[in-house]
Amino acid sequence: MDYPNDQAPGAPIRSGIPEHGRIPKYYAVKAHVSLLLDELGEGGLLPTERDLALRYEVSRETVRQALRELLLEGRLRRQGRGTVVAGPKLEQPLSLASYTEGVRRQGRTPGRHLIGLERFPCPAALAAEIEVEQGEPVWHMERVLLADDERVGLESTYVTVARLPLLEEEFDPDSSFYAYLVERHGISFGDADERIETVLATPREALLIGTPPALPMLLLHRLSRDSHGLPLERVRTLFRGDRFSFSTRLNGTR
Repeated sequence: MDYPNDQAPGAPIRSGIPEHGRIPKYYAVKAHVSLLLDELGEGGLLPTERDLALRYEVSRETVRQALRELLLEGRLRRQGRGTVVAGPKLEQPLSLASYTEGVRRQGRTPGRHLIGLERFPCPAALAAEIEVEQGEPVWHMERVLLADDERVGLESTYVTVARLPLLEEEFDPDSSFYAYLVERHGISFGDADERIETVLATPREALLIGTPPALPMLLLHRLSRDSHGLPLERVRTLFRGDRFSFSTRLNGTR
C-alpha cells in the first residue's frame, strides 16, 4: 500500500480512498472543502452551497451532504445565516481534574448555566450506586456547560444532602463544583469509575444545548469516591460530539 508523504498519523489511511480508486462524489467534494477550510482559517466564512456546487461542478445536494459530514465532525459551525470554519475541538482529559481545569488549559473560558438545583428522595437504582438507603434525600444539580459562552454540554450531578446540607446556600452554580468540594469542605478525591458511550440527545437535551437532535453526543458516566473510598458524586455529562474529544495516558503494568 502506498502512503502519501504527508500522511498524518491520526488521519485515515490513503485519505479514506479505497484501493480501487472509486469514491462517492460527495466525499471528493468533502476533501476539497477540507483543504479550503485550512486556507480560510478559524472563523472564516464558507462560500454558499451554490458557489461550491459551481466551483466543484456537482449538484447542490452533493455539496450539502459533504457539508453535513463536516458539520458533524466539528470542522464547520453555523453562524447566523452562514457557515464558518470551527476552531479545534476541546480536549478533555480523562482524569479527576474538573471540567474548568480542562477548558482553561486550552485557553478557553469555562462557564455554566444553572438549569435547576433540587432535592428529592433517592430512587433505588441511584441509592445502590452511591451506597445510601432508598429514599434518603439527595441533591440533583443540572447545568449547561459553556466554553467562551458557547454551549458545549449538559451536566447532571447527584450528591447526598447529608454530605452537603447547605449546598443551595453555599454554592455558586456558575463555578466549579470540584473546587467547591475541595476548597470549601476539604474533601479529597480518591478515585472514580468512568464510562463513555455515544448517544443522540433527547429533544429536551438538544434544546438546552442548542444542537440538532441528530448530532452525535459523547455521554460520560462517572461515580467519584473520596480518599476514604466512600461514594461522593454521581455525574452524567453529555458532551457535543462535534466540539469534544477525550484523552488519557496509559501506563504499562509492572
